[in-house]
Amino acid sequence: MLVTTWVIVGVVAGVSGVMIGYLALKQAKATVEDCQRTLARQTSEGRNDLKAIRDVAVCRYDALAEMTGRLSFSVAMINGLGDGIVLTSINGRSETRTYVRPVVGGKGQQPLSPEEEEAVRAARLGLGPLIQSRACGPL
Repeated sequence: MLVTTWVIVGVVAGVSGVMIGYLALKQAKATVEDCQRTLARQTSEGRNDLKAIRDVAVCRYDALAEMTGRLSFSVAMINGLGDGIVLTSINGRSETRTYVRPVVGGKGQQPLSPEEEEAVRAARLGLGPLIQSRACGPL
């Protein structure tokens, strides 16, 4: 009986390890593809000023349960080096809050919300001003 229990525990641990490895590989592949697209975009544009804001993406969403209509938004404005800002506006019935977070090298210097991260990612990839994603909801 004890041997059977250990065999079952070993099989479950092995299958769990394989699944975790598979998910990590899938995430790594997606990250590599994003980096390749970003690099291809940067090299194909030639002699543009890398410090000029050139990539903008807007992520609209419902930040508060009391408000619908995707009135809250995050706007990423990024240059060719991946530096810039994310401007976020959280809109409620009685107040609006606006935040600006710096971005350096495509990463926020402060923790970014999922919507802010999605806006930065979309701007870096040149996906256009209005984006559709899980974090931002349908257009």
